Amino acid sequence: MESIYNITINELEDFLVNNEEKKYRASQIMDWLYIKRVTSFSKMSNLSKDLINKLEDNFFFDKIEIIKKQEDKDVSKFLFKMEDGNLIEAVLMEHDYGNSLCVSSQVGCNMSCRFCESGRLKKIRNLTASEMVLQIMKVEEVIQKRISHVVVMGIGEPFDNFDNLVHFITIVNYPKGINLGSRHITVSTCGVVPKIYEFAKLPFQVNLAISLHAPNNEIRDKIMPINKIYKVEKLIKAIKDYVEVTNRRVTFEYIMLKDINDSKENALELASLLRGINCYVNLIPYNETENISFKRTEKEKILAFYDILKKEKINVTIRREFGSKIDAACGQLRAKGEVM
Repeated sequence: MESIYNITINELEDFLVNNEEKKYRASQIMDWLYIKRVTSFSKMSNLSKDLINKLEDNFFFDKIEIIKKQEDKDVSKFLFKMEDGNLIEAVLMEHDYGNSLCVSSQVGCNMSCRFCESGRLKKIRNLTASEMVLQIMKVEEVIQKRISHVVVMGIGEPFDNFDNLVHFITIVNYPKGINLGSRHITVSTCGVVPKIYEFAKLPFQVNLAISLHAPNNEIRDKIMPINKIYKVEKLIKAIKDYVEVTNRRVTFEYIMLKDINDSKENALELASLLRGINCYVNLIPYNETENISFKRTEKEKILAFYDILKKEKINVTIRREFGSKIDAACGQLRAKGEVM
């Protein structure tokens, strides 16, 4: 059996046709799942008893449980317990344009970026598409508001869980379901180069963000082990191909680490690396944690870095800080096990 939240509209239509049911029933079922939010097939009152039996024989409703919620101004962090007991986190950010949810894609992460709390917990398993979908549904249930934007930037490397990621996007993008527009979905990767080429071929207009964090191999090798497999040159080549194929702008995330990647020379090198690419750079003040020795670049130095990129005609922003007081900011998610 499979979770009903793991099924796309096309897969549901195929199931119905193969079981001698009308194809249009699929949209009715999706309405019950994602608009009315029922959690039992028996409550789908416009379906026949025979169809309900078929659904019950083939699908189940899986669950995730919120066991802790922390709040700080416009940010809330949710600790989820999966049915197998594993823990993940998601972060809700309230903006003037809507509610954005940062979702996790794995239990743990094998990328081991030196500055990231999430990477300290080795990957235990991938999340299913349904477990990613349920993060959205459970938060909406709690806040009684719609999630308008999703960023797949929580615990885990999304491109290390590629098939489930694509399934998740397909499900939440369905107009008569959760109905998240492609351009309201952002996926972040630290640079799994082969999957960037695959991602470029998908029929989505989903935003792509690259966790770059260094302008050269020497620095990136030290802070991001993946760079020893996919060097900066290979990553940039893949991004140029992605932009050419999709005609979409890419975001480069750049965490500012004191005396590591924040010099004027680093800014000039970054500008040279990215020149000519349809992109913008998102400078991120580092969020220090008690377990990692990296320190935050001073505000004045971040502004100087920003000014250099501007002068070099690179589109650049400095990320607004969210949730550092509750360990909900970029690089701080770790799924701590304390319960409410």
